[in-house]
Amino acid sequence: MAYTKEILTLAVEIGDTMLRNGAEIYRVEDTVERILYAYDVEEFDVYVLSNGIFASANENREDSCSIVRHVPLGSVNLGKVAALNQLTRDICFHKCSLIDAWDRLEDCQNIPNFPNWMLVLSCGLGSGCFCYLFGGTLLDSIFAFFIGILEQFLLFSTKKRKVSRILTNIFASLFVTVLAILIANTGLDVHQDKIIIGAIMPLVPGIAFTTSIRDIYNGDYLSGTIHLLDAIITAICVAVGACLPYVAINYLGGI
Repeated sequence: MAYTKEILTLAVEIGDTMLRNGAEIYRVEDTVERILYAYDVEEFDVYVLSNGIFASANENREDSCSIVRHVPLGSVNLGKVAALNQLTRDICFHKCSLIDAWDRLEDCQNIPNFPNWMLVLSCGLGSGCFCYLFGGTLLDSIFAFFIGILEQFLLFSTKKRKVSRILTNIFASLFVTVLAILIANTGLDVHQDKIIIGAIMPLVPGIAFTTSIRDIYNGDYLSGTIHLLDAIITAICVAVGACLPYVAINYLGGI
């Protein structure tokens, strides 16, 4: 019984780590099933949602066991997903024992995230490039670049203080819009709308929306709906934050 439970625990732990780091529902479910099959576990059932894994094995035998795992929505790290995919292939080709699989799983989980300086630089570059892509001038892109850098520092601060995602998105888009309005009121020849568009693009839930469409396409309607709702709520929060300064300006009679 302990052996079957250890295999099932390993499979669910790998699926849990994949799901936490942005893997698709069908990929997680397929991975868990392949691992159980590779270790000769019989009569297993696996059901994966966007925020949970339900798995059982050897249901009609004395060593039957089941696991329910809650998986909160998290950030994306495709490097961990790729490493876990390779681990799963090695397990399926019997190149990795159960003990070695646990050690390699720990190595995959300890793959570091991108350093903060790289996230800051990427947010700035992304904001500047999107600004230029949507019709902004070089000057607009430069301002969007620096606003993007400040925006990422704000995101670090809200994450450290464990501010909810809803308030984080509202504050970040509000922060971006206020800075763009202040820059536009300095008299410089800039387009505040292009700066705002470029700077809020890092907040747009593109991955969540794409994942939801893919889940729905694969028949995972519940998980697809959860991801789609998450993307819609995020988009609404970004829009609310970007609109609040203009509502306040109109209410106060303009600047």
